[in-house]
Amino acid sequence: MSADAPLVLAVDLGGTAMKGAVVAQGGAVRTELTRPTPSADILGALIELLRELREHADGDVVGAGVATPGMLDEQNGIVHYASNLDWRDVPLLDILRRELRLPVAVGHDVRAAGLAERTLGAARGSDDFVLVPIGTGVAAALVTAGGTITGATGAAGEFGHIPVVPGGEPCTCGQRGCLEVYMSGAGVARRYRAAGGDALSTRRIVERLGSDPLADRVWGEAVEVLAQGLTILTLLLDPRVIVLGGGVSHAGDALFPPLEKAVSAGLAWRERPQIVRSGLGGDAGRTGAGLLAFGAAR
Repeated sequence: MSADAPLVLAVDLGGTAMKGAVVAQGGAVRTELTRPTPSADILGALIELLRELREHADGDVVGAGVATPGMLDEQNGIVHYASNLDWRDVPLLDILRRELRLPVAVGHDVRAAGLAERTLGAARGSDDFVLVPIGTGVAAALVTAGGTITGATGAAGEFGHIPVVPGGEPCTCGQRGCLEVYMSGAGVARRYRAAGGDALSTRRIVERLGSDPLADRVWGEAVEVLAQGLTILTLLLDPRVIVLGGGVSHAGDALFPPLEKAVSAGLAWRERPQIVRSGLGGDAGRTGAGLLAFGAAR
């Protein structure tokens, strides 16, 4: 690859880590830098990371992209609320443009990941798909007719807070019976522990399936709840593909065959969409930030 090929700076800004890279067209990563997200002055740390990435770039940097969590006005680049960053009404786009003096794009982390999956990953070429990252919590990127649904306030895709169990267990959001209470990395581990199990990660709980009745029950309930949510999404949006990401998607045969069976049963009269694992994994948000940056540089 030519040393003078255009490059962009890309950062996936999370509550615990900032994953940065210098990216070439086509998604090739030239340099990677990851830093912990500090408890204070997150904005300053983000700008410092972007400047450090720029110093490592071995070509012409033409733009920068940041994927951020929270309620985001994507057109104006304002983060109205991000609880894990303790941000309210932060004009992120304007600040980064001023500090970097580059074309900048700011996107929602999950929707940026959806863009990456559509362009380079498991949903490549699909105009109608859903990306559902299942990690500590659960969210969704909703793509229909080639466009990403953002919603009136930029808050579309809160899939983890669909109430799927009437009067169910309380969620930190204030509702009861939310999907992510039952099916998320944190939710599965918490419910297993609350029912008398050891303090284990969801990965370890999955490893006990078939030999631990409590693990079987908690995991089975989690898969059933996820199937209910995906059935609802399918009936509303008619996606061609459902892409599962996040750590829980690595459960493999413990997840996909029973999930596919349950979604098929829930749909009954219509064909189930294809359910696949993310092709980009934990890099999807950062890859999407890079794609947004190239778009801003055009």
